[in-house]
Amino acid sequence: MMRRACAASALALSLFAPVCAQVPASRPASAVPPREVRAWLMRIHDAASHNNYHGTFVVSGGGNVASARIVHYSDRANQFERIEPLDGKARRVFRHNDVVQTVWPGSGVAMIEQRGLLNSFPALLQGGNDAITDHYDVGVVDEDRVAGHVAKVLAVRPRDDLRYGYRLWAEKQTGLLLRVDVLGERGDVLETSAFSDVTINVKPQPAAIVQAMKQLDGYRITKPVLTRTALEDEGWSLRQVAPGFRRVSCVIRQIGSPPDGLESGAEPVLQAIYSDGLTYVSLFIERFRPHLHVRPTVTSVGATQTLTKRQGDWWLTVVGDTPVATLRLFADALERRK
Repeated sequence: MMRRACAASALALSLFAPVCAQVPASRPASAVPPREVRAWLMRIHDAASHNNYHGTFVVSGGGNVASARIVHYSDRANQFERIEPLDGKARRVFRHNDVVQTVWPGSGVAMIEQRGLLNSFPALLQGGNDAITDHYDVGVVDEDRVAGHVAKVLAVRPRDDLRYGYRLWAEKQTGLLLRVDVLGERGDVLETSAFSDVTINVKPQPAAIVQAMKQLDGYRITKPVLTRTALEDEGWSLRQVAPGFRRVSCVIRQIGSPPDGLESGAEPVLQAIYSDGLTYVSLFIERFRPHLHVRPTVTSVGATQTLTKRQGDWWLTVVGDTPVATLRLFADALERRK
């Protein structure tokens, strides 16, 4: 349940599709001066928001593969998006700015959320983080081709063992992120996300997405409640935060399991999201329920690690695309105030 909730909080976490070509290991990265790193990453971030494109993408890692079709339009002031996962139960996701609508045709259920209170993908420079170069070295490796497009390849290497490394393929003309490899401590690929096909600079058709979002006749509509808050206001505190991470969001939400078990009667869950500018860690805190929360666990799916544990009358779930050691820092630092 927690894993689904975390995945739902980032609209496009299932981006892109694996590509077999690898950057030659013998080619060293040319260092990018710190003042240019933010410009590179902001270009990638802005390209995902401001370009008009559609394509097919897949995420592969940990023996799992998920694919989806994505359409994105922008008129600079507004964003419109349609995501149609190609695996699992049929569903469609529509977005108009911060309003996100998920429709399950088979169940006749539609969920409408306000995602502005949560995180967005990618996490680049989330929260105005200007200290990325304190924790990562960024270099330009080479040029490569992904889905028929020429891309600049950036190598992002962590300076400590609390975060993963990355290879980023950014389309040369627009900066659109075409592929991402998440790298483990030995340089092994934990997860690959890449467009298998993508067309950039398509003619925008935002009216088609707006119209689709209005076609809800016959659907049972649910609207999960999100309330902005702070850990301290809810009786919690963190003795310390993992170096480089900053809190970017904290909400109380009701988590059900749409479309079969909706938020009606669901227990409230406190969710705090932290980012180092490139990745996220999410903390979920809920009341301990013995029939659901059997034992503490540590699980791994691709680059995503999940840690669960009991803390008195509460159940803590920490999720992030980071090493488990980072999740433990957050879990061990969380305290309930008297």
